Amino acid sequence: MNISPQDALSGVVRSLVDTPLGPIQFRSAGAGPRVTHVLLHGIGSASASWAFQLGAAVGRQDVRVLAWEAPGYGRSAHLPQSMPTAQDYAERLWAWLDALYVNQPVLLAGHSLGALMAASAARLRPQALSQLVLLAPARGYGDAPANERDRVVQGRLSNLQQLGPQGMAQARGAAMLSPQASAVLQEAVRETMGQIDPAGYTQAVHMLGQGRLAEDLQTGVVPCVIASGEADTITLPAACDALAQGLSQKRISLGPVGHACPLEAPAAVNKLLGLPVLP
Repeated sequence: MNISPQDALSGVVRSLVDTPLGPIQFRSAGAGPRVTHVLLHGIGSASASWAFQLGAAVGRQDVRVLAWEAPGYGRSAHLPQSMPTAQDYAERLWAWLDALYVNQPVLLAGHSLGALMAASAARLRPQALSQLVLLAPARGYGDAPANERDRVVQGRLSNLQQLGPQGMAQARGAAMLSPQASAVLQEAVRETMGQIDPAGYTQAVHMLGQGRLAEDLQTGVVPCVIASGEADTITLPAACDALAQGLSQKRISLGPVGHACPLEAPAAVNKLLGLPVLP
């Protein structure tokens, strides 16, 4: 990839729309006659994590790509629940798309925590989706032993309290990428993570603790693919393999990349999503 994430976002539009459940901020690109792709970011991220997917749609007449700031991120309204579920995020997702008059099936892609939101959204309205793409999906800890669930939730919340967003970005940013990732990508990940809203992040952590991705996927109505990188130390390849096997399929490998695969493996991710590849 010859351009930076920041350069890829040139020409991408940032908007805010009111919904009956509160405003949602989002980025959009492409001049297609209808929305074709909707992209959901992870817990320590934002719509900017889809820079190379959005950038690939700029100037295109055949696609229109949307990437939201999840509730509690950017200028998107927080959820009213202190401990929301994936369905609470999914309901806000559909309120957002309804407000934009999206009325034809879309490809819905979720990265990491966004996979939990995407799977719940698919369960609520399978007829509104053409495909579900889960990248480095977080399974959630709703079906994990209570001590493991509490350890993960309290560990993340303690890190936030002790380090703050900027400190977390410095401490955890490198873990999002493979050791071979460029300094430009490392800085992009740290910059995005450093801007998270503590209250929104806290809600997302509680959702992670309750999430049950495998259970939401059992409906099996929407065609689904699962993909991740071989150097992912957050959602391990073996865990993604097991999730895919539960759907009687194989995980798609995105190569020797880390957790932030939309940034580190843009060509492979764009091909999977049916988007062009930036030069």
